[in-house]
Amino acid sequence: MVNEGEISVGQLASRSGAAVSALHFYERKGLIHSRRTSGNQRRYARSTLRRVAVIRAAQRAGIPLASVLEVFADLPADGVPDQADWQRLSAAWRQEIDTRISLLEHLRDRLDGCIGCGCLSLAACGFVNPDDALGSATTGAPGLEI
Repeated sequence: MVNEGEISVGQLASRSGAAVSALHFYERKGLIHSRRTSGNQRRYARSTLRRVAVIRAAQRAGIPLASVLEVFADLPADGVPDQADWQRLSAAWRQEIDTRISLLEHLRDRLDGCIGCGCLSLAACGFVNPDDALGSATTGAPGLEI
């Protein structure tokens, strides 16, 4: 049965710019949903295009997919997010994005000095290990995760 309001996974990939494998991944994670035809082919509601656009925008902003799934739980399952929905989504992510921006600005503003100092000391480095916070908590390489 062909439903004119539905599109195939290939059409969704082509129109959204997402790879088919990414769409399958989003579906496994519960971010998007499809139905199966009698021939076991995936069919997506056209409104899925909007959901994929939101997912991709969130990913570009560094929002984890788990956070996207949380806010999607408040949206209608097959509906297109409207302006009020988008306002709720963006409000939920604003603090996280602001925190990321602040951390990236901090990194950018101190990166030249860190590379230039050559100290390579986790105990003394104010960038990798401010106030030697790792000295009392752990030993080894965990402090290298920036």
